[in-house]
Amino acid sequence: MKKIVFLGTVIVLLFACSKSNNNMSGTSPANTTTTNIDCSGVAKSFSKDVAPIIQASCATGAGCHGAGSFNGPGELLTYGEIQGAGAQIRSAVLSGLMPKTGSLTTAQKNTIVCWIDNGSSNN
Repeated sequence: MKKIVFLGTVIVLLFACSKSNNNMSGTSPANTTTTNIDCSGVAKSFSKDVAPIIQASCATGAGCHGAGSFNGPGELLTYGEIQGAGAQIRSAVLSGLMPKTGSLTTAQKNTIVCWIDNGSSNN
């Protein structure tokens, strides 16, 4: 019984910080894994471009991906945590499920996706 309660709690926490998806068909929204984003041009910098977006929109507290978070990939405070969760972040950003509150501009989404798609450099 304890295992079932624990598993249920983990599942609830995994989805607690995501926006609801009004897609009634049960399929994924379009373009969640592939995009037509043009990532040519100046490479995105983790410290100058990506980290500020994550800090302002994602790592906002334990209820999302700040200190003490167990939601989805957990804390997104360091390069290693963000880089390690790249695929999850990419999917959540492109689908519009994240961030939980507010939204990212197209430019912010493109910055995150291009940084991930170009190797997630620690620059």
